[in-house]
Amino acid sequence: MRFRLTENNIPLLATAVVCVSLFIAGGLRYEHFASAANIAGMLNDYAFLGVVAIGMTFVILSGGIDLSVGSVVALTGVLIGWAVEKHHVHPGLAVPGALACGALFGLGMGCLIHFFRLPPFLVTLAGMFLARGLAFVLSLESIGYEHPFFANASGVAIPVLPSQNVSLPLTAIVFLVSLLAGIYLAHFTSFGRNVYALGGNEQSSLLMGLPVGRTKVLVYTLSGFCAALGGVVYSLYTISGDPRAVIGLELDAIAAVVIGGTLLTGGVGWVIGTLLGILILGIIQTALTFEGTLNAGWTRVAVGLLLFAFIALQRLITWVSGGGATWLTRRRRGFEVRTAMRNP
Repeated sequence: MRFRLTENNIPLLATAVVCVSLFIAGGLRYEHFASAANIAGMLNDYAFLGVVAIGMTFVILSGGIDLSVGSVVALTGVLIGWAVEKHHVHPGLAVPGALACGALFGLGMGCLIHFFRLPPFLVTLAGMFLARGLAFVLSLESIGYEHPFFANASGVAIPVLPSQNVSLPLTAIVFLVSLLAGIYLAHFTSFGRNVYALGGNEQSSLLMGLPVGRTKVLVYTLSGFCAALGGVVYSLYTISGDPRAVIGLELDAIAAVVIGGTLLTGGVGWVIGTLLGILILGIIQTALTFEGTLNAGWTRVAVGLLLFAFIALQRLITWVSGGGATWLTRRRRGFEVRTAMRNP
């Protein structure tokens, strides 16, 4: 994977500049903001969102959208708690079963989108209501995990700086492993190349003989699996399953992907950019926590402004690459010709 500074990579470069600038500003303003312990804490707090956003990256790269991921996260947590705490299923069976259910849920939506030519927005919107409704059918209240497996798993951590007592918890480890797997899948496999081609131009992909249908179905299957894995991470983070959990998470995931430099129209983006988008969200939230005088609403304000800025940047790049520069050149030459005719 070789990085070249082209018009498609400008959003990623802009994201990196914003991320580094915010981090430096926070480190200069607040003591211990740039510490290793704070960075490990951000990775832990946003691990479940990061795992979900990785799956969302592939969906948006393919030119689609998935609004069901937040509901699948909640359903996964409730399903595990329902199986383990109420029916005494061992977590070693309940967790893989929940991951399989998430993948099958995504597979079903992918089949509806491809075989019946239905809009991804409407199919995944229906999936959002369906998954959330199933979570409430299983349990109307939050289910606490009392099985010792979850307490032991949440206590697993890898020491990073033993001298400063800094460790990466299991949730952050799962996120980083998922990130590496996503980078490899997107940039070093034929499936990843097919996803980029599908997002760039579906008709051209069909003419080139690429497996468009299989790729589209697999993309939503992957998104469902990542959402279920995010549900497992969230369950380890909270030691519970709640049908009301993470309402609106799908919008946060889309925001992280777009801020990370992936075009909403598909075909252009980097998985590593999603990590930068997650870090930007984490830096903003952590800075507000350090400030202490601002409420959480300012996080949404900052994210909204960043989204406006990156969408405008994407639109500008698309316009320039689509002939905007040529149009400006023709307009300038026409103005020069008219001026010369008036003043011979």
